[in-house]
Amino acid sequence: MFGGSFNPIHFGHLLVADEVCEALCLDRLLLVPAAQPPHKPAAELAPAAHRYRMTALAVREHPRFEVSDVEVRRSGPSYTVDTLTALQERGRLHLVIGSETFLDLLNWREPRRVAALARLVVIPRNGMGFDPETPAALKVMRELGLPGFVPAADLPDDPAPILLHAASLPISGSDLRRRAREGRSLAFRMPEAVVSYIRDQQLYRPEA
Repeated sequence: MFGGSFNPIHFGHLLVADEVCEALCLDRLLLVPAAQPPHKPAAELAPAAHRYRMTALAVREHPRFEVSDVEVRRSGPSYTVDTLTALQERGRLHLVIGSETFLDLLNWREPRRVAALARLVVIPRNGMGFDPETPAALKVMRELGLPGFVPAADLPDDPAPILLHAASLPISGSDLRRRAREGRSLAFRMPEAVVSYIRDQQLYRPEA
């Protein structure tokens, strides 16, 4: 499971998702747009239905990508623990998160249950170092009751979180929203179908 606001989805998200699929030999990677991210101001978000449709457009040609509306359909804040609980029947779960998100996990709802429901796959952010031996990282591991990080090549039954250095692109959602607001080019930053959708729906424009 790879969750996020996807506001909007772009090639940076898709490249990381593809690398995770390949490195872990996953049967399926589920992208889950958050309807109401608990830690993001709602005013900055395009409506959840639009973000879901953009994500669906972006992943439609990848054989192992799938988009889920599990959080879009659920009322209230989009807590990951609720989503993982709802997805248990899909099989063994991995949760893909960035290294900054990992360091903030103790502020999530029921973080120990999150770690019990899915094996964590932590992706260091582009251009930023991540040392799993820092006091902050070790505190998260200790509080969640997890052993140390292992490389992606380790056996899938190992409960330890995976540290995966995936290729990433220096694309930011805030820059894309600003470009859309100013009527500037979005080309080569996201799939053309998503660019067309943003233009057609006039998303991120002042009057939107």
